[in-house]
Amino acid sequence: LQDTLKSSPPESKVMKRASLAGVSTTTLFYVLCGTIGYAAFGNNAPGNFLTGFGFYEPFWLIDFANVCIAVHLIGAYQVFCQPLYGFVEARCSERWPDSKFITSEYAMQVPCCGTYNLNLFRLVWRTTYVIVTAVIAMIFPFFNDFLGLIGAASFYPLTVYFPIEMHIAQRKIPKYSFTWVWLKILSWTCLIVSLVAAAGSIQGLATDVKGYKPFSNHQ
Repeated sequence: LQDTLKSSPPESKVMKRASLAGVSTTTLFYVLCGTIGYAAFGNNAPGNFLTGFGFYEPFWLIDFANVCIAVHLIGAYQVFCQPLYGFVEARCSERWPDSKFITSEYAMQVPCCGTYNLNLFRLVWRTTYVIVTAVIAMIFPFFNDFLGLIGAASFYPLTVYFPIEMHIAQRKIPKYSFTWVWLKILSWTCLIVSLVAAAGSIQGLATDVKGYKPFSNHQ
C-alpha cells in the first residue's frame, strides 16, 4: 500500500493516519459487539447479531452488511493469498524451468483492458486453490469459533509482540525504563487476553464438534 501512494505527503504520515483510523474504527466495533453483546445475552450471544435472532428485517440492512462483508473478505483473501501464489509459482518455475505448462505465457487481447498474459499453470493452480478452500470453508459448520481461534493465535504475535519489540529497538528505549516497563505490561496483558480467547474458541469448537454435520450452516 505504501508503494502505491504518492511521495508527497510522505508515505509514513499517510499510512500512520490511515492505520490509526482503521485500527480505531475496528477496535470500537469489536469492543462494542463483545461487551454489549455479552452484557445483554451472556454465552447465548449469537455469532451474527443481525440475523442470529431469527429476524431478517429490514432487508436493506442485511443486504448492506453482506455487501460490506464480501468487499472486506475479497480484499483480505487477496492480501493473504497473493504471497502464497507467488511463492508456489516461483518455486515451481525454479524446479521445472523447461516445462512450457509452467513457464509459458500466452498473450490475449482483452476488450477495454489491453493485453493479458495467460499462464496455464497459474490458471489451473489458482483455480484449484480457490475451489479447495471454498469446499473446506463449506464443510466447517462452526465458522465463528474457528475464526476466533485463528484470530486469537495471530493477534498477539502480529499485532502486539512484534510491533512493540520493533518500536523498542527502533527508539532504543532503555531496559527497565518507565516506557519499557509499560510496553512490556501491555504486551503481557495482550498475551493473556489472546490465550483466554483461544481457550474459549477451543471450548466452542469442542462443543460444536459433538453435533458436527458436513456442509451444515450451524453456528
